[in-house]
Amino acid sequence: MTTSEITGSLLDPAVQACPFPYYEQMREKAPVYRMPETGFFLISSYDDLKAVLSDPVTYSNDILIEQLAGEQAADLGRLYDEHLAEVGWAHVQTLQRTDPPQHSRYRRLINRTLTPPMVKAMLPSVERIADELIDSFIDSGSCDFVADFSFPLPGKVIAEQIGLDENEITTFKRWSDAMLSPAQGLLVDEESVRHYAGVEAEAQHYLARLFEERRAHPTDDILSALLADSTEGDAPLTMHELQNLMNQLITGGYTTTADAIANAMLLLIENPDQMALLRSDRSLLRNFADESLRHASSVQGLFRRTTVDTQLGGVPIPANSILHIRYGSANHDETLFPDPMAFDITRENASKHLAFSRGPHFCVGQPLALQEMMIGFDRILDRMDDIALAPGVVPERTEGLIFYSLKSLPITFTRIG
Repeated sequence: MTTSEITGSLLDPAVQACPFPYYEQMREKAPVYRMPETGFFLISSYDDLKAVLSDPVTYSNDILIEQLAGEQAADLGRLYDEHLAEVGWAHVQTLQRTDPPQHSRYRRLINRTLTPPMVKAMLPSVERIADELIDSFIDSGSCDFVADFSFPLPGKVIAEQIGLDENEITTFKRWSDAMLSPAQGLLVDEESVRHYAGVEAEAQHYLARLFEERRAHPTDDILSALLADSTEGDAPLTMHELQNLMNQLITGGYTTTADAIANAMLLLIENPDQMALLRSDRSLLRNFADESLRHASSVQGLFRRTTVDTQLGGVPIPANSILHIRYGSANHDETLFPDPMAFDITRENASKHLAFSRGPHFCVGQPLALQEMMIGFDRILDRMDDIALAPGVVPERTEGLIFYSLKSLPITFTRIG
């Protein structure tokens, strides 16, 4: 496949805002395609993604920042870690950027934080928080769904789990934004590096105090679960490891779920027949959540590195190459999902999506994220009708290769009851 046969670029913000025609072109013409701008191999078909995600030996998650970013971004990333080490705890590799067996140890420990009983115990809080958020704007007949509901809901749920008062959601979001700043391209100079590293260190010191409290007085929250003695002989986590795992729990359990809820609302507004169907039949809530995640995956793509010379889809790939795996494209692969651009909450195989990844790095927060979506929309549909975009609104998305995020979503509605 030559470059001239592919039109457009995934680095173009317009393509990132609506990548699906580009994905279709990739799957049809070059399911394994070397991006001329970066040298990354873009992987777009469902079967190829499954093969990569299921084989951590050949396709490693251990990638150096220099392999993903340009020289300036890599330098700023290193400066960030250096400054964080001065004022807090430097990042170490735990769940992200590791492979089995190292990854397996961290996975066993993190699995203790969101067990089915723990998630079940959180559900009354999820429902209460959803209702309180709706209470805050129900009388006005309008809201910014992103700022007023989709971000605060998972944010407050996780904030409660780490001991923050739910009214401190602004603090929590500031911490989460800082933790994500290297991945979101917010590090542009030394001043921004020092600012965001300082904010993350503020969160780290807060968490360190909580860890010491939970060591002395365990409760039934996430922090206590991380600190509990292992039943499989794993060594206790160091403070550096605890900080890194909490970084991933906070960012993974907050931003991506918030994006998923916002994307799902936009899909319902754009497909009023599906909203009416869901309103009339709540047994479809789980399939609705899965179809939303399939159609508009919060994480559109991540990366892997080849450890040996290999082939994928008949294309030779040298060792130490970077693969850019596109979940968003795999979830629109017409060989598995007929008419993939149709939003159909009765789609029989919607749950086969890869929005939560697959294999060793399958998202540990999946059970909680699904429950937050299902409960959140159940409460919305019980209390709000005639939901529509506010007049004149054209939804805008943030730029970036990784996340599929709405900047805002102003809506109008009528109150039920």
